[in-house]
Amino acid sequence: MEWLTLSINGREVSVPKGTTVLEACRMHDIPIPTLCHDPELTPAGACRLCVVQIEGMRNLPPSCVTQATQGMVVHTQNEKVREARKTILELLVANHPLDCMTCQKMGDCSLAEYAYEYGVKGEKYQGEKRQLPIEDSNPYILRDLNKCILCGKCIATCEAVEERGIIGFAYRGFQAKVATFMDTDLKDSTCVYCNRCVAICPVGALIDRNTLGKGRAWEIRKEEVTCTFCESGCKFEINSKDGKVIGVTAKSASSGRPLCLKGRIGSDFRYNPERKEKPFVNKDGEFVQITWAEFLGLGNIAEKLALLAE
Repeated sequence: MEWLTLSINGREVSVPKGTTVLEACRMHDIPIPTLCHDPELTPAGACRLCVVQIEGMRNLPPSCVTQATQGMVVHTQNEKVREARKTILELLVANHPLDCMTCQKMGDCSLAEYAYEYGVKGEKYQGEKRQLPIEDSNPYILRDLNKCILCGKCIATCEAVEERGIIGFAYRGFQAKVATFMDTDLKDSTCVYCNRCVAICPVGALIDRNTLGKGRAWEIRKEEVTCTFCESGCKFEINSKDGKVIGVTAKSASSGRPLCLKGRIGSDFRYNPERKEKPFVNKDGEFVQITWAEFLGLGNIAEKLALLAE
């Protein structure tokens, strides 16, 4: 393996050839803010928050899509870079609802975290605000597209599973948003409610309704578990508060593991002793409740075993 040597903030570091500047920084514990980046997704360079200054380059390139080269000199925290990032954040929050006190994502919101770090209050730029209706027509995902920052992570993680690709970018300019085919509600699409998009969303645009109002991010303890309902071995997280299980959420699976509603709700049924609600399924465009045995396919098994016993 060929190695490269470059300078980051006056510090000489070595990285394998083919490494991006962002990866080089993270390999050596040098912080760089990102909103659209995930190590398991193809870098998009959409949010531009990871810009750095590289000597010899006229502009500030996004570090997530810039390859490290031999002898490169990088600055990640000088005044020029920080001012550029602050401007990007000011533009992002210009039409973003600042209802952080009541937002379910409070304490786990990347936008709020960086706004705090860079001193952004949402006062510099004033303009039109989005007034999109909140989509709560299904029992699994709450979509508030007024909070969407168009990072594209939800689209990328949905497309990472073969034959999914339920959502994509629609419209242009200020009207641009993430939408299903023909811009219908999720309940009218082919969405299987795996909640991969919810797990990877950096803001409060997508919320798992299973945990809505049950606790703040800092109050919830998460424990990773492996689903055993099939051979895929998908990962979920058991959410607990004050020693009690309050729900099961999807763990981001950007690399392509499918995740499914049966695994997530089935895991909740298995690990949550207080779970009493019946699961919902989409029948002819309407969500109806069915028994757990029917949802997990146990009814047919019981019938077959009864026939065998006879």
